[in-house]
Formats: sequence, structure tokens, C-alpha cells
Amino acid sequence: MVNRIADILIKYGAIEFGDFTLASGAKSSYYIDMKTASTNPELLAIIGKEIAENYEFDVVAGVAVGAVPIAVAVSLASGKPYCIIRKEEKAHGKSGKLIGDVINKKVLLVEDVTTSGGSVLFGVDVLRENDADISEVVTVVDREQGAFERLNSAGVILSALVRASEIVDIES
Repeated sequence: MVNRIADILIKYGAIEFGDFTLASGAKSSYYIDMKTASTNPELLAIIGKEIAENYEFDVVAGVAVGAVPIAVAVSLASGKPYCIIRKEEKAHGKSGKLIGDVINKKVLLVEDVTTSGGSVLFGVDVLRENDADISEVVTVVDREQGAFERLNSAGVILSALVRASEIVDIES
């Protein structure tokens, strides 16, 4: 196997092969369930270590809910702080969409799965609104359905631990 992380995702049930209907209605011969798989501490530790050892940052960030366990895993593996980006601003207590300090810090935004890139672009916007230095996103799996191009247009590099084309290669 060429991609060690893809093998590990299959081992822990994050990638399954079969006949699936996606939320969009499209048919797929594989299914990616990172949310369930990321409840496994062994898998989270592997992903956290992989990202922590291969990327430079001061703070790691994740958009709630799917990316938060990954941000925590990277934080624990690197010993660096993390922040959480809320999808909606709270109307009570401490307001704001961001939990954590990112001002003038190099932030690495992580995501579980990227498709069109909408969720991570939202996160990039929130980080920039809060004066973070954000220029790179790392996703565990990129479905290769436009996220790379959309982020590139926003001046952000998208790196993936596993790409959909690699999953298709495994299946065949």
C-alpha cells in the first residue's frame, strides 16, 4: 500500500467499500465516516502525530464539530494550543465564533473530510477576522470535489493525508 494513512483509515472503519448513496444523492462505491472513526483514540493519536510532525504552526484550529477531535489530537501530539471555530455565534456568555487565542499567530486549520471546501473556507474567514495568520489547511481525506481549487483561490494551500483517488486505487 502506498498511503499508510489510507490503510489505517480502512483498518479503523473510516473508509468502507460497497454501494452507498451520499447526502447529495450521488452513488459511491466507498463511504468515508471520519466522525465515527475519530471517536477511536488510537486512530486519533496516529492522525494527530502525522499532522503534528509534518506541518509548522503556532496554533491548530478546527471547525465544530467534525474537526474538533482532530485539532485536539494534533494539539496533544505537538504540545501546542488549539482553538475551536463555532459555526454560529453564541448569543449568551462570551460571544464570538472563536474559542482560543489566534491573534498574530500562525494557525493550521484541520478538517476531517473536504468536499467543496465550504466549511474550511468559513473557518479561514473566521480566523482572518480574528487576525490569525492562516495559509494552510490539512484535511484527513479530500474527496477531490473542488476544495483544493476554492481554497487556492482564497490564497490557502490544501494538503490531504489521503485523497479520494488513492481510495479508488485501493478499491481496484
